[in-house]
Amino acid sequence: MAIYMVGFVYMMMRKTAVVVACVLASVGLDSCCQCGNVPQPTPQEVAKLKLVTRSYRVNGKRYVPMDVCEALGYKEEGIATYYYDCGTRGAYGEVLRAGTFYAAHKTLPMPCTVRVTNLSNGKSCEVRVIDRGPFSRNRLIDVSRPVARHLGFIGKGVQKVRVEVVAVGDGPNQLKAE
Repeated sequence: MAIYMVGFVYMMMRKTAVVVACVLASVGLDSCCQCGNVPQPTPQEVAKLKLVTRSYRVNGKRYVPMDVCEALGYKEEGIATYYYDCGTRGAYGEVLRAGTFYAAHKTLPMPCTVRVTNLSNGKSCEVRVIDRGPFSRNRLIDVSRPVARHLGFIGKGVQKVRVEVVAVGDGPNQLKAE
């Protein structure tokens, strides 16, 4: 009987913790989603996303990924580079496969989908962010070689681009930016 009670108490504590986390998340989400046209996700939607949002350090510098609301409204211009890490695992845990469109960003939650536009020729494509980087100064995003080829800067090495978040998360729980 005591074992059943311990299990019941444990289960109730977990449910209470989830409710408290949702309430706390909703308070934080209310304050971050009041600006602009950023849609306000519910705490339940955010909980289903399974995002990688933990902070990390590289070369002594601490990086703190954006929250969902901030990411859904993200749009920035900067320098893109391309890299080739075929066969290794990205920071999200997926294998970076040859021929696929993937990207690395320092602070976007993973996974997310971004539209990368080459500002010199207007070409754009959607790319999944599943890795961290670039950690060189003045670089906004690293893209895979197929993305660089599609955008038309494979021979140049670097290119000025615009990066806009299209969606955060994957599959049926994905939250789309407006």
